[in-house]
Amino acid sequence: MEKDQEAVEQETAAETIESVTGETAQAAETAAAGDSEQDLGLLLEDARSKADEHWDQLMRARAELDNLRKRQERELENAHKYALERFVNDLLPVRDSMELGVDAAREENGDIGKLLEGAELTLKLFTDVMQKYNVEQINPEGEPFNPEFHQAMSLQPRDDLPPNTVVTVVQKGYSLNGRLVRPAMVLVSRAAEQ
Repeated sequence: MEKDQEAVEQETAAETIESVTGETAQAAETAAAGDSEQDLGLLLEDARSKADEHWDQLMRARAELDNLRKRQERELENAHKYALERFVNDLLPVRDSMELGVDAAREENGDIGKLLEGAELTLKLFTDVMQKYNVEQINPEGEPFNPEFHQAMSLQPRDDLPPNTVVTVVQKGYSLNGRLVRPAMVLVSRAAEQ
């Protein structure tokens, strides 16, 4: 951004110098042609006014670039600050549903079946929000161990599974747009000793 501003300033200054140089050369030619001192004075005054005009344009361009830079910094700061606003708005119904479930569980004659149904609906609502934002669950049970997405907690000797197979998922992992957020914590099979 600063390089762009400097380039514009240098370009504007170069134009001003060319303009003044051209006008000075014209004044010299006029003087050589035998014009009077009064004409030279008028030409010099005209060159000065044009130089002042170019200087004013340069200052305005600098101020405009500075204002543009400040506005972009504010917009970037706001983008960072409020980037998760939509995500939070989509999560609020999940929280509301969980609060209703907790309130229902505190009732003396709470129906366990209804609580379970409410919890399942809340989980589905949460899963839908996660899918909307490309958060994918990593649940590798029965799959080959992959150290890029799984973290082995321990090895279990097993004859019924090939070595390096995920036996149990202790904690599911998650990825966001294909990038790992949290690896799945797993127990992995190894060949049984004989």
